[in-house]
Amino acid sequence: MRAIRVHRTGGPEVLQIEEVADPQPGRGEVLVRLRAAGVNPVDAYLRAGAFGRVAQLPYTPGMDGAGEVVAWGADVSGRAKGERVYVAGAPTYAELVAAPAEAVWALPDHTTYEQGAAIGVPYVTAHLAIHFTGHARSGDRILVRGGSGGVGIAAIQIAVAHGCPVVATAGTAEGQALVRAHGATALAHDDLAGLAAAAGGQGYHLIVEMLANVNLASDLTLVADGGCVAVVGARGEATIDARLLLGHTSSVRGVMRVPPDERRQIHAALGAGLRNRSLSPVVGPRFPLAEAAAAHAAVMAPGAHGKIALIC
Repeated sequence: MRAIRVHRTGGPEVLQIEEVADPQPGRGEVLVRLRAAGVNPVDAYLRAGAFGRVAQLPYTPGMDGAGEVVAWGADVSGRAKGERVYVAGAPTYAELVAAPAEAVWALPDHTTYEQGAAIGVPYVTAHLAIHFTGHARSGDRILVRGGSGGVGIAAIQIAVAHGCPVVATAGTAEGQALVRAHGATALAHDDLAGLAAAAGGQGYHLIVEMLANVNLASDLTLVADGGCVAVVGARGEATIDARLLLGHTSSVRGVMRVPPDERRQIHAALGAGLRNRSLSPVVGPRFPLAEAAAAHAAVMAPGAHGKIALIC
């Protein structure tokens, strides 16, 4: 099969396509013929060695994908050849992956493979930010800073389905049109007066923050009393006035990793949302598998519109 391999950390140019042996499913694994793989910023951080840990070299990148079940190993039941699935938590920049059974989930017929590749990291992260980190209740005002990317769109859809009014920022007119199409009020990133006014001067119960090194200081002027800033991403240090936390009795929390005992609950909720169409991943630029380097450059560029996908 063809797969992207990384033999050293560095820039996007270290992503090389190679012919490698087909994987075989071991005990507890499902073999999936991938049709699309999702590209996440975390993939680029790992490739560059800038994620606080270094992957064991050489490795195949990726965490999200979608395709059909080909085979499975011992101790796996309930699978069928040709079953449409998405993968969340296994190396997916390849034509085949032998993934742990608990990382393979049913994909509704109306959901494309590219959309399936946009579920794992974005929708699990957004679900965690809203339900586990932010503990949002129906009716809570939510601000999504960076609403037009994969996690941002997921957060808007999950919050709207939960009965929350949502304001989202985007850096371009196209991005603002996209977030409006999914039920959010759209404003520019730097329109602090507009963001404050959109919350009726009462602040936001939850702010989902994609770029904390740029926005965290202003987030603390927008959060409601007792509210929370859920930090999804940051590309550097942030300087804040900690007195604002005291004034609002608010908190800043990093979005936690998926608790193992909650993984099934989260994917069950996502599956229900996919089936009833309240969740519908937006796919942005698509690249052939061999152009993974270009996809990595794109995922780190500003102005994201949906999830970037590799076609396997």
